[in-house]
Amino acid sequence: MASPRRLRGRGSESNPKNRFESVERVPEPADEFDQTSAPQTQFFPDQSKSLIAYNDSPDVGFDASINPYRGCEHGCVYCYARPSHEYLGFSAGLDFETKIMVKEDAPELLRRELSSRYWKPQWVALSGNTDCYQPAEKKYGLTRRCLEVLLEFRNPVVIVTKNSLVTRDIDILQQLARYDCVGVTISLTTLDHRLSSLLEPRASRPARRLAAIQALAHAGVPVGYLQAPMIPGLTDSEAPAIGVAAARAGATFSGYVALRLPFAVKELFEQWLERHYPDKKTKILNRVREIRGGKLNDPNFRSRMRGEGIYAEQMAELFQLARKKSGIGARWPKLTTEHFRRPGRDQLNLF
Repeated sequence: MASPRRLRGRGSESNPKNRFESVERVPEPADEFDQTSAPQTQFFPDQSKSLIAYNDSPDVGFDASINPYRGCEHGCVYCYARPSHEYLGFSAGLDFETKIMVKEDAPELLRRELSSRYWKPQWVALSGNTDCYQPAEKKYGLTRRCLEVLLEFRNPVVIVTKNSLVTRDIDILQQLARYDCVGVTISLTTLDHRLSSLLEPRASRPARRLAAIQALAHAGVPVGYLQAPMIPGLTDSEAPAIGVAAARAGATFSGYVALRLPFAVKELFEQWLERHYPDKKTKILNRVREIRGGKLNDPNFRSRMRGEGIYAEQMAELFQLARKKSGIGARWPKLTTEHFRRPGRDQLNLF
C-alpha cells in the first residue's frame, strides 16, 4: 500500500473513497513534504432540525446523546466516527477532520426538546460521536451553551472528551454537580506524549488531560477516565499505568473500549502504521484480527466494545488489574433525574 504525503497536524493523510459514491476523486500528487497543499479547516452550518440522537445499543450505557459538531478536528486516526462523515457526502479521511459541520442553533434545539412533554428525563451524553470540546468549541461555544440549558433543566449529562478545554466550564459543571447531574470522562489512550501526538494530533496531550482530571476533581466535579481505544499490541500494556496516573489525579470511575476499525478507518489506520510503526504493523493488525473474529472490525452488539477470544480476555484482565492498582471500581458516576424541571411550565403549575 502506497503511503501518501505527510501532513503535519493531521491524523489521516488521504481521503479514501466515500462508500456511498461511485466516483472517486483522486488529487494530483504532491511532494511528500509540501505543506502548501495541506488542507485548512473549514466550517459549515448544519441545518439539523433536532439535536438529541437516540440509540438502542446495549454497549454504550446511554440512550440519548448530543453532538454540537459533526466531524472532528482532533484528527484521531483510529476514530470510529469517521465513516459517519460519508453520510454528508464527505470522506472519512481528511474531510472528517477539515470539514466541520456546526450546529449553530444547538442550544435552542436542546431547549425545545427538553421542554417537550414527550421528553423522558434521562441522562444524555456529550458527545456520542465527535468530541464536543474539539478546537471549534473555542470559537463557537456551543457546548458551553448546551450545558447552560442542561443546568436550567437540571438534566443529567455525561461528557466524554480528549480536550482539556472542558476545564473552561468548571463554573457550570460545579452547579450541575450540586444536583448530581454531571460526570466528566476524560479519554486517555496513552501516557506517551510522542505517541499521542501521532495518534491524536490536535487533541490535548496526556499531561494536560491528567491536569484536567485534577482540576475537575479539585472543583468537586465527578470525573473519571476512559482508556479509548485500547489498541492491542500498542497501548494495551499501558492500562495499569494509565489507571494509577488517573487515580492520582482524582478520577473515581473508569472504563475501556477495544480498538475497532470500521469501513475506511481500516485503510487509514494501516497507512498510519506503515508510516510510523512499520515494524509493528503486522503484529498490531493480527492482534486486532484476533479479537475481531479474523477481521479488523466487529459491528455486533455485546462484542464490538470489548472484542472476543483469548486476547480480548487478556485485555479485559489487564484492565481489571488497572482497576485494582488504581482503586477505581465504578464504571459511571451516580447521576439522578429527581431534580429535573421544565422552567416556566413548572412555575405556571404553582398557580
